[in-house]
Amino acid sequence: MRDEFRGDLIEVGRLLVSMAEGVRTAMRNATTALLDADGAAAAAVVARDDETDELYRQVEEKVRQLLARQAPVASDLRLVVTALHVAADIERMGDLAAHVAKTAKRRSPAPAVPPEAAGIVEQMAQVADRIAGKITMVLSAPDAIRAAELERDDDAMDDLHRELFVVLLGPGWAHGVEAAIDCALLGRFYERYADHAVNAGGHVVFMVTGEQLAT
Repeated sequence: MRDEFRGDLIEVGRLLVSMAEGVRTAMRNATTALLDADGAAAAAVVARDDETDELYRQVEEKVRQLLARQAPVASDLRLVVTALHVAADIERMGDLAAHVAKTAKRRSPAPAVPPEAAGIVEQMAQVADRIAGKITMVLSAPDAIRAAELERDDDAMDDLHRELFVVLLGPGWAHGVEAAIDCALLGRFYERYADHAVNAGGHVVFMVTGEQLAT
């Protein structure tokens, strides 16, 4: 029974890593579509969001089975429940990548991001990619120290988010309200994408140590 339980946990971990890899790729592709004003590439990102949703359903089902069959307690219960929380955060990251792609698709063939904001958005995407890469790594090999670093890594995203609003609200903005709203929402999508990765990292810390990440 114990070997079966461990095998099931390994499978849940594999699903979580697949989810994390998928949402990292999704945001990369969504950003490329956004900055290139490529509607077809954006549509492909949106269409593939169902794959992340399916992996999330598989995690939910696996966790349900583990709770029903194994009735885990103490640290084992913590591992199982934490996996569900991590999956929920990663699924939301996939949704946010799809939101970026939907913005690109809606504005295509026109660019959704004017030149004044494109550099900041590109930097936000780079930070998001680094953070997504780290959460993928700590899910592959659970590491509380690296997982805790994600909160500090997110500071760069927060700084860029503020910088974006300086541009959007500055006197030099000449692209109107609609473009400003699009850019503000895009900034929010990247910022929340990183926040969900930080949340997932906090869950990994709890899974490994049994202690909540201090905020």
